[in-house]
Amino acid sequence: MQEWPQRPVTAHRRHADEDESRSANGADWDRYADEYQATHGEYLGDVGFLWGPEGLTEAEAGVLGDVAGRDVLEVGSGAGQCSRWIRDHGGRAFGLDLSHRQLQHSRRIDEMTGVVVPSVRGTATHLPFADASFDVVFSSFGALQFVADIDRAVAETARVLRPGGRFAFSITHPTRWMFPDDPTAEGLTATQSYWDRTPYVEVDDETGQTAYVEHHRTLGDWVGLLAGHGFCLKVLLEPEWPADNDRPWGGWSRERGVLTPGTAIFAADLT
Repeated sequence: MQEWPQRPVTAHRRHADEDESRSANGADWDRYADEYQATHGEYLGDVGFLWGPEGLTEAEAGVLGDVAGRDVLEVGSGAGQCSRWIRDHGGRAFGLDLSHRQLQHSRRIDEMTGVVVPSVRGTATHLPFADASFDVVFSSFGALQFVADIDRAVAETARVLRPGGRFAFSITHPTRWMFPDDPTAEGLTATQSYWDRTPYVEVDDETGQTAYVEHHRTLGDWVGLLAGHGFCLKVLLEPEWPADNDRPWGGWSRERGVLTPGTAIFAADLT
C-alpha cells in the first residue's frame, strides 16, 4: 500500500533486474518510512492486521486460519503491525523487511505496546531462515510486487514453509495496472495493456539514479507461479470498497473502489 511523496522523477517503462529493483525500493522506503507511519499508522493500528486500503482485516477475512501456536513469517513487515496482531493472537510471528528505517519504527512500536516482533533486515529472494521453519508465510502489500526475481521469491517461500503450510499475500489488483495511479475519476480510464509486463521505473531527475521500481504480473501469472512451486490455491479475494470507508490512500479511493477492485488477496497451501 504505497502513497509516494512528491519528488522530481521521470517515469519509464523498461527492464529492471533484481539488483536495481532492490537498491531503488529499499532506499525509497527508508526515505518514506517516517511519512508513511505518520500518515497511516493510526489506520493500520499498532497491533492491527489490514490486508489493503479497503480496510479488510484478518479477523474478518480469516485467510491465515488459526495462528495460535504457529510459526509465522511476515515478508515485507514494515513496522510489524500485522505480525504484532498475530503475536497478540497466540502466534509466533517474525518480521523481515528491506528497509532499515521501517524496522526502526517496528522496534519503536514494540517498545510502546510491549508486543515485540523479532525482525531482521532481508529480502524476499534470500530468506535468512532454515528449511521448513514456518507454518505460515504472508505479505500484506509487502515485498512481492517490488521483486524482479519473483520465481526465486516464491521458491524461497516454499523452502521455508513446512509441508501443508500456508502462503498468503495481498497486492495491488493486477487489473489496476491498466489505469493511472489517480484516485479521481481520471483514474478510471484504461491507458495501457493489462498484458504489458514491462516494469514501471522512476528515475530521480537530480541524481539520475533509479528511485522506484514496480513489477506487474497478471492473475494467471500468479496462479502459474504458485502451482509451479508446489502450491495449491485455496483463496482469491477481491475486497469490495466498504460503505463506511471514505479514506483515500494514494490511488485507492471510494470513487474508484466502488467500480473496480484495488486489491487481490491470495492464499495457497504447500502440497
